[in-house]
Amino acid sequence: MSQAEASTPTDPDAVRFRDAGEAALVVEFGARVDPALNARVLALDAALAQDPVAGMLETVPTYRSLMIHYDPLVLDRDALAARVGGLLDRPPAGSRPGRTWTLPCCYDPALAEDLAEDLGAVADWAGLAPADVAARHASGTYRVYMYGFAPGFAYLGGLPEALAIPRRRTPRPPHPANALLVGGGLAAVATVPMPTGWYVVGRTPERLYSEARPQSFLVEPGDGLRFEPIDAATFAALEARAARGEILARRDP
Repeated sequence: MSQAEASTPTDPDAVRFRDAGEAALVVEFGARVDPALNARVLALDAALAQDPVAGMLETVPTYRSLMIHYDPLVLDRDALAARVGGLLDRPPAGSRPGRTWTLPCCYDPALAEDLAEDLGAVADWAGLAPADVAARHASGTYRVYMYGFAPGFAYLGGLPEALAIPRRRTPRPPHPANALLVGGGLAAVATVPMPTGWYVVGRTPERLYSEARPQSFLVEPGDGLRFEPIDAATFAALEARAARGEILARRDP
């Protein structure tokens, strides 16, 4: 019996198969944001990449699920589910080890409007001085759970509990590219200017997404991110280097 079949409906971590239209199968591993669940998603994604099924078109990992797009004229849904169930019964495949990146980040009020003294929504909510909010944010090691919403938009777990401010009730005007965001207990690194319900607490000169690079996305789900505070003058200098295509982030061995 497969792991999916053996799980009971009342088990919060039961593996569930759900159809997304007639050409996609979603494999759910639970109902929460959790590193262990996300690791199972990435392990299944790696297993399918190593042993692909004819007719499978694309896989899309999220916090807690893997969406598998397939051609129903080539691959039967039940056959795909059976293949996935067989992979779940195997010992976890050796997925790519997550890397840890350190990104420079500036928390100067000119680049972090929601830390500014007069508009410090996050600082006011947390009951902390803006400098303390910046220090808390920079103290964490964040997990890249997934990309979504916009090209290269990285959703991060690991935000310190003291900064878990709810998202805005209404979206704010477009923020700059490469803004560091918090909201709803999560963190994010934006890549393009756009309206958002998140709060801006800083900015990195690094580009997590660049069409000019052979690999457009710098980091991958399962990687870790740390933020290294820099001042406004250093940000300006690094911003110019990043604009010329230089990768600024340091990758741990």
